[in-house]
Amino acid sequence: MNKKIILFIAVAVIALVPAKLTGQSEDLNRQATKFSQLLFYINNYYLDTLNNEKLTEEAIKKVLQQLDPHSSYISAKDVKAMNEPLEGNFEGVGIEFSIVRDTLTVATPVSGGPSEKVGLRTGDKIVQIDGANIASIGLTNDMVFKYLRGAKGTKVNLSIVRRGFEELLNFEVVRDKIPINSVDAAYEVLPGVVYVKLSRFAQNSVQEIINSLIEMNIGVIRGFILDLRGNSGGFLGTSLEISNFFLESGQTIVYTEGLKIPTMTERAKGTGFYKKGPLAILIDENSASASEIVAGAVQDWDRGVVIGRKSFGKGLVQQMLPMNDGSQLRLTVARYHTPSGRVIQSPYEAGSSDKYYKAILERYQRGESFNRDSIHFPDSLKFKTLVKGRTVYGGGGIMPDIFIPADTSYYTNFYGNLLRRGVITDFMNDYNDSKRVTLKAEYKNFESFFKGFEIDDAMMKSLVDYAAVKGIVAKDDELSRSRNEIELFMKALTARSLFGTNGYFRVINSTNDPIFTKALEVISSGL
Repeated sequence: MNKKIILFIAVAVIALVPAKLTGQSEDLNRQATKFSQLLFYINNYYLDTLNNEKLTEEAIKKVLQQLDPHSSYISAKDVKAMNEPLEGNFEGVGIEFSIVRDTLTVATPVSGGPSEKVGLRTGDKIVQIDGANIASIGLTNDMVFKYLRGAKGTKVNLSIVRRGFEELLNFEVVRDKIPINSVDAAYEVLPGVVYVKLSRFAQNSVQEIINSLIEMNIGVIRGFILDLRGNSGGFLGTSLEISNFFLESGQTIVYTEGLKIPTMTERAKGTGFYKKGPLAILIDENSASASEIVAGAVQDWDRGVVIGRKSFGKGLVQQMLPMNDGSQLRLTVARYHTPSGRVIQSPYEAGSSDKYYKAILERYQRGESFNRDSIHFPDSLKFKTLVKGRTVYGGGGIMPDIFIPADTSYYTNFYGNLLRRGVITDFMNDYNDSKRVTLKAEYKNFESFFKGFEIDDAMMKSLVDYAAVKGIVAKDDELSRSRNEIELFMKALTARSLFGTNGYFRVINSTNDPIFTKALEVISSGL
């Protein structure tokens, strides 16, 4: 290769190196230059045409795989979708829906949303969108999102089949911002005792909780149950605000340590509305990140009782770093510590994500969800709470103060297949849609429903027959073993149809939930 070509390559490579690298270590410059050379040579000498964007994205992913389990890359097209659940809204027509017999059915219009404003009702069946038939075409959730979501201000024409009307009803809906709720349920369990089920720590979670309390209008709060089971986290700022509900001014909520960023300590402001009184935090093996920050702070300050099973153990701080094409890196920059000094993150080996997630599976196989004695902590992982000096444990995740084992005695292959195939949900969607008027007339409130509605033998037989048509048949004693749990789920789905998600969780909590039952017992003993 002659000197002119070499000089040209050198100049091209230097031009590709980002300006931010100037002044940094020579090694970093050298490695960045090396990758730029690679792209240059491939583009100028390789025998086939290549996609540079794809090459670069795959290289980025491969590099991040050599780090911790939670650093990740999000392509430009996925950034919006990834942020949507945490930002708390999307743009669309504003309905909760189900697919009943391959027909898009309105489960409920979002309160104040564009569909409610034009008069769509629960039970309406959307059969055409902008004149195109969508009934009996093999609808999926993704297809529905594609049809109904869209930019604010755009219009969509919906043709509706409504019970009692022979003609199709046509509605023009102007899409708008639709809130995504993070509070799945909030209700008064006993006089003055609040239950809040939080699915994620979203941008608007704090306001949702406050609005729910205002709607309850219970006056003085005498007990609080915060259910974080299955809550995998979200915004750090939201977890700090929710922790602040319960802690005194100046008490540490969480602190971080990292190699390249300064230690950050977050403290309660003392402006919380429930700094004294019985408090229970519910967690399980799927509670992670922001959930563990709240549970750890409450536990370390002896502010309340943590009940359930050992949490996931995700305590790494990710910083969002924008790339020049709109994509993002979620790069781990620090570790979270609870106020007593415990590391929330479970141990991992850099570059071995497979081993990390396998270790989490092995926790289950060792029986950690079923027996507290199967969870072993060395003395080096013992810490003391900051008020009462109780022993708590580090080493990853939050170990609850009261351990409640998981119950899988009812689980059978038959029940698992019903859930995985969505058979119970489909069956109950159909039932609730056909019986909605009758059920609403018979059950004016949740209390009358809870006492009066039962799944009888005839209804269970109908479900079993429906499942058989789908190729799912109970073997041996599978139905008898799983029947109570199946009936509970069926009843909860009808409660959701009539009374929203509050109804669903009130049935689940009040019927067969030992963690909730223990929380209520603990709260009641402190009243």
